[in-house]
Amino acid sequence: MPFLRLLICLFVLTVPALAQEAPDRSTTGGATTLEDILARQNGDKIDNSYRSDNTGQGNAEGLLGQLGTRGVASDSDVYRALRYGSADVTVSSDGPAAGVLIQDGGMWWLNFRTGPLREYGTYIIAGMLAAIGLFFLIRGRIRIDGEKTGRTVTRFNGFERFGHWLFAGSFLVLGFTGLLTLYGRDFLIPIFGKEGFATIAQGCKWLHNNLAWAFMLGLIIITVNWIAHNIPNRTDLKWLAAGGGLFTKDSHPPAKKFNAGQKIIFWSCILLGASISLSGLSLLFPFEMPLFAKTFQIANSTGLPQMMGLNLPVQMSPQEEMQYAQVWHVMIAYIFIAIIVAHIYLGSVGMEGAFDAMSSGEVEEQWAREHHSLWLEEVQEKEAGKAVASPAE
Repeated sequence: MPFLRLLICLFVLTVPALAQEAPDRSTTGGATTLEDILARQNGDKIDNSYRSDNTGQGNAEGLLGQLGTRGVASDSDVYRALRYGSADVTVSSDGPAAGVLIQDGGMWWLNFRTGPLREYGTYIIAGMLAAIGLFFLIRGRIRIDGEKTGRTVTRFNGFERFGHWLFAGSFLVLGFTGLLTLYGRDFLIPIFGKEGFATIAQGCKWLHNNLAWAFMLGLIIITVNWIAHNIPNRTDLKWLAAGGGLFTKDSHPPAKKFNAGQKIIFWSCILLGASISLSGLSLLFPFEMPLFAKTFQIANSTGLPQMMGLNLPVQMSPQEEMQYAQVWHVMIAYIFIAIIVAHIYLGSVGMEGAFDAMSSGEVEEQWAREHHSLWLEEVQEKEAGKAVASPAE
């Protein structure tokens, strides 16, 4: 036993010394050194050029196929050449990704997708739900303060409501199926088993891919319908300064058809909707709509990424383009879902009379007076003008 302990101590003392006094790789014929092995075990970044540049693909003339400068390439040479994309291979498909047989960069995507992306995305949605719950406990439901008149005002016509529900309904299904796809393996496999989850995942994929078109159509409709009403103006500054009257009772800052808060929601839907649609189209048509290499090239030309210590890649394999598109798609989805959750709350249980605007299209006149007084005045002036013009006709 004392002798065994002595050997262990000698080994522990010798390994660091060997790591520090690793021979020059040129003296080992390009083989991996102990320093490389220890660095890889520690998770340190290492220079792989000694492997990627030494794949056995010959420099000598007259050698064919997998023959190297020292004869036939070994298995390790072949697999190394496949990994670093220098192998002479023949593929039956001529697609854009056909020449890449091994793409080990997918590991960062997998680790980020199942790690920080899900973790912080969960925090975003959970944080919004917590904020809404706290707001409800403090403020309660926002009631109509004045006496109801019993008269209604048409707020949205049928086509406006159709566009809204097409956009909103498809988004809810897309968000639900996307979250099931992202979290399903952890929570659904223990309940339904692998085969059951496979069926659910296939159904989610079908719904997600096909309802994307309804979402994009709804996005176009609401843009056309409401963009003219959502141009910022000075009234919005007054509304924001008063907090929209959301935090105090009997406070009703003036607003037109859409107040500043609704305009923020509208432009968030337009910008996030366009962004998530582009990345979604890139995922629907793999390798046909590369977005990120060119985007990163433009970003790098501004110098901003370098100022933040980022080195955005400008050359990507088709698989890397898809990985970046999927990560961006999920990141935007998390933010989008959090915003829509707040919108759903205020448009339903959070504010009395708000849901009527999108159900029947008619709102209580007193509700309109309290939340959109400038818009109500415009509507009443038009109706008064029509009433005056009628006898002349």
